[in-house]
Amino acid sequence: MKLYKKYFTTVALIWAACFTLFFFAYLLFLVPQSSAKKQVENKLSDKKLRYEAITKVAEEENKNRLKEEIEQLRNRVKDFVIDFEDSANLTFDISQLAGEQKVAAFGIKSRGTSAVSPIPDSKYLCESRMEISFTAGFNQFAAFLNALEKHRPVLFVEDFTISRSKQQQQEPGCQAVLNVATLVRKQQE
Repeated sequence: MKLYKKYFTTVALIWAACFTLFFFAYLLFLVPQSSAKKQVENKLSDKKLRYEAITKVAEEENKNRLKEEIEQLRNRVKDFVIDFEDSANLTFDISQLAGEQKVAAFGIKSRGTSAVSPIPDSKYLCESRMEISFTAGFNQFAAFLNALEKHRPVLFVEDFTISRSKQQQQEPGCQAVLNVATLVRKQQE
């Protein structure tokens, strides 16, 4: 029996030493790794929350930025295209410009059979062509032409003819005929 007692004691001491060794290894290696793992998991969850918040904000910022860009593009289109409803006021605007530049014998008429004519292969635009005739001095002619080109929506001066006025005036005058076109947005059904 003594032999068994000695054997159990040595086995118990070896087991105790191994257990102590494993316990210290656990404290030295596994506990710090588990706390580091928890920290990394916390950081990861924090980063995920931040990422989700940033993507939501970025989406909203992108939506707002795109809305602003669309509005700017619409305003740029308004510089070149007039609405169909406003096309009737265009002749009035041109006659006001003529009055401001003090041109004489002013006349305006539409070219073609109708006020607006379709543009081939265009769903949304048509064009309005007008013939403007007037008598003015050269400086008045240049000022009126400049005012037409600066008009919003843009008036495209396609061509013009200019000739010396037949009337004798104090300053030399000219008879001018301008062919002008503008883009008109079609009526939407």
